[in-house]
Amino acid sequence: MKAIHPVAPIRRLAGMGLLALGLLTGCAGPQPWEKGDLARPEMRMDRDPLEARFSGHVSASKEASSGGEGVGGGGCGCN
Repeated sequence: MKAIHPVAPIRRLAGMGLLALGLLTGCAGPQPWEKGDLARPEMRMDRDPLEARFSGHVSASKEASSGGEGVGGGGCGCN
């Protein structure tokens, strides 16, 4: 039976990581003429205004502060 060298899995993992980083370099931000499509109302994260208002109310009730949606932290000082 052949023993596996302990460096082999590390090299394989490093190679996969470099491959993933290489693929991520192909990602680019939208061009100015493409931003109009992203600004359309159906591209919003909170499509339903009533649901967004309810979510904000629940968040404000839990955190004892308002305006804390989308960022860490709140009125209690925790993250």
